Amino acid sequence: MKLTYDPRYNIAYIRLHEKLVEVETIKVSDELNVDIAPDGTIYGIELLNANEQLRKEDEGKILVVNEATGEQLEVPF
Repeated sequence: MKLTYDPRYNIAYIRLHEKLVEVETIKVSDELNVDIAPDGTIYGIELLNANEQLRKEDEGKILVVNEATGEQLEVPF
């Protein structure tokens, strides 16, 4: 998994798989698109207006949590 962010356009992309096949982009809402393959595999999630969607309570950080271990990591955003 890879998270990228483009501050010029305020867009984040969560890539779950490398795009090895043609994907269709489905608009879920005005701020969320999903790239999906014909077999149903989700390849990525695009977040428009990303800083508002990923911000941790206006602290400018993303909180990454491993639910299995309880480990947490804060990443500046």
